[in-house]
Amino acid sequence: MQDPVENYWRLRLNDLKKSLEGNNFEVHLVASASDAKDLVINTLIPQLMPKSVSWGGSMTFGKTGIGEVLTKSAGLTIIDPYEPKIAPAEAYERRRQALLVDLYFTSTNAITEDGQLVNLDMTGNRVGALNFGPKNVVVLVGRNKVVPDLEEAMMRIKNFAAPTNAMRIDKKTPCVTTSVCQDCKSAERICNVWAITEKCFPKNRIKVVLINQELGF
Repeated sequence: MQDPVENYWRLRLNDLKKSLEGNNFEVHLVASASDAKDLVINTLIPQLMPKSVSWGGSMTFGKTGIGEVLTKSAGLTIIDPYEPKIAPAEAYERRRQALLVDLYFTSTNAITEDGQLVNLDMTGNRVGALNFGPKNVVVLVGRNKVVPDLEEAMMRIKNFAAPTNAMRIDKKTPCVTTSVCQDCKSAERICNVWAITEKCFPKNRIKVVLINQELGF
């Protein structure tokens, strides 16, 4: 028999795919980060034919290696807000420019079994691009982001994803030392803008790639 854990998640992700499609998302189910990269480079990019591309801060996106391929693509305008050593003002301006690209890549902090994307942002650029601006958005999601409902999604974000990301980017917030949300008033707080995407509009603008692998926070 095939790996029972992989089979368990395959069944759960198939059910989630149906829920997301019922909410007007376009959904693709793949086995690994490598398969996600193949899907994007060999199927989605040729279909969408974008002229400009950008992305939000996402460990999942980084793990797929999609960015490295895109930056080497001729004739494609890349807006990279996370290019090393650029000035903060330039990084901020690139985040603004990214709101009008043809194709935007991101992940999601949590995804509910009834097909909602739940996110909490520091500046709002990522959730802004997810919900309006770019012509198309690809959301890359590892199976570890799946939760039963909205309440569990918010708990996951506040008490796992946010503290872990604060640690990753070396923020000086209370959760870095406690590991759980303190609802702080820190100047470096990363929890400022909630977005709950219940349905996709227009239909299929947001393409969710469900990856049967644990990726990101």
